[in-house]
Amino acid sequence: MNFFRQEVDSAVDILLAQQVILYPTDTVWGLGCDAEVPRAVERLYKLKGRPEGTPSIVLVADLAMLRRYAAEVPAELEAALATQTRPTTYILPASRTVAPGLLAPDGTVGLRMVQDEFCHKVVRRLGHGLVSTSANKAGEPTPAVFAEVDPGIVRGVDYVVSWRQDDATRVAPSRIVRLGADGALEVVRD
Repeated sequence: MNFFRQEVDSAVDILLAQQVILYPTDTVWGLGCDAEVPRAVERLYKLKGRPEGTPSIVLVADLAMLRRYAAEVPAELEAALATQTRPTTYILPASRTVAPGLLAPDGTVGLRMVQDEFCHKVVRRLGHGLVSTSANKAGEPTPAVFAEVDPGIVRGVDYVVSWRQDDATRVAPSRIVRLGADGALEVVRD
């Protein structure tokens, strides 16, 4: 079995045990857990020192999984997903499937169809959305590369993914698009 596949399998095993991982995303290094397990989300937020009511992104593998977590998916979004070329998070009304701790006070959730091969394989094998929040203590700088992750975060998770730990490539945070009250997509962060 190759290293890539071993890392996918190990990450999924930990996530299925309702625990927290530290992993490379399609943007920055992140903390993750199963998006449907409230206890795991609470533990992740405690490790991060993140206050309740501060939402996190949920990575999904495809449109069907996005529909599982969104109460509404407008046709404009389907068209946007077909043409997107960079990581983009869509803020949509949440379904009841999402762990409550991931919701914004207005009942929305950030969903991103992941393009990174590692994350895609993990999410696909997990079969659920994967929480994706930057791997830093609340208020601290976001770690673009593994070497920037706080040692306390590394010690606090249940599994540290080895894949891409030596990768020094810096990628900008995702673009953020919100579904407006009129049903149109509005760019929040480009």
